[in-house]
Amino acid sequence: MIGKISAPAFFAIASAALAQSLAGTWDATVKVNDVEVPFRFELSGDGAGVQGSFFNGEERFPSTNGQFANGSLALKWDYYASRLEATLKDGALDGQYIQARRAERAVYPFHATRHTQPPADANAPSIDGQWVIPNKSPKGEQAWRFIVHQTGPDVSAAILRIDGDTGAVTGTYRNGKFVLSHFSGARPLLLEVSLTSDGSLDILQNGKNKLTAIRSEESLAKGLPQPTDPARHTSVKDPSEAFRFSFPDLNGRMVSNTDARFHGKVVLVVITGSWCPNCHDEAPYLASLYRKYRDQGLEIVALSFEEGDQLKNPERLRAFVQRYGIEYTTLLCGEPSEAPDKLTQAVNWNSWPTTFFLDRNGLVRYVHAGFPSSASGELFRQAKEDYVAQIERLLHENMRTSR
Repeated sequence: MIGKISAPAFFAIASAALAQSLAGTWDATVKVNDVEVPFRFELSGDGAGVQGSFFNGEERFPSTNGQFANGSLALKWDYYASRLEATLKDGALDGQYIQARRAERAVYPFHATRHTQPPADANAPSIDGQWVIPNKSPKGEQAWRFIVHQTGPDVSAAILRIDGDTGAVTGTYRNGKFVLSHFSGARPLLLEVSLTSDGSLDILQNGKNKLTAIRSEESLAKGLPQPTDPARHTSVKDPSEAFRFSFPDLNGRMVSNTDARFHGKVVLVVITGSWCPNCHDEAPYLASLYRKYRDQGLEIVALSFEEGDQLKNPERLRAFVQRYGIEYTTLLCGEPSEAPDKLTQAVNWNSWPTTFFLDRNGLVRYVHAGFPSSASGELFRQAKEDYVAQIERLLHENMRTSR
């Protein structure tokens, strides 16, 4: 016969169980080059059913499996080829976040405590709107965009480059500056933003890189270089030649632009890679476009360039396809460093992703470099509308007139 448990003992057991539960919101940091990048982290479930989630704004990036046992937490994100290993002690989680990246393996020290609401300064200055950051990048850019959405002291912002944006850096105004940060499982970023007396912004990126942002209208009025137009960045050598590709799919079967499935179709060819954060931004939108327009004659082909270990066993790419519900053709094309030699028809191609819009004759009619996330607000909406407009224009043409 099992004896009765006294009320004090019962509550002690219940309290111990609650103390070991990780469910809830956590204030987390990863350390990158000695800079701590804070971010929102959420845990749900327990035991073999525990799940962790990163965020890009309100977009959730959940772990694909996880376990919490004997004070040890282990989580995996298959679509990032990453994992988190941490130990719970004295109410804090400490460990490391390990991610396979294009050129190397990133290992970030990880720390998290239960979420507390930090104090905010109600006297925050207004920095809401669009700004231009003069900056010469290796990709030929002369400026980037800085997009800010502000509600009182709270700010969500993004730096938009030709590849795409940084994701939503979020934070608040304290001690005379806005402290904004982002980590969605990739691209960690810390921005310290101060409004100067001349109306510009001083931006300190990850504790070391200094940038200046000028109001967009002021930048135009002064005739300063503007951010690169993603529709004018990349082109092809000979627009009268069909765009060629021939690579294996994930089952090893060769797929080429001359295959019957593409004949007479409008085809989007996207240069991508599952290691690329901005490719993660574009993929769910492409998946939705394919579902909407495939019965009207649209095909999409992803030319995915992956690291050597992924070429042998593309686990991350398969998880990427599953994560975003991709039903269009995905091809495994080689390592990222090999892409320029395999995409010889492209001119000034250097952005991940880049999407080529082919008409029913297989000719490139439009190219869009990069892709923004929802953090870019109106520019994200405009990019999506641009894709739809180009697709519908090409679908309404026929093979005799599309040239």
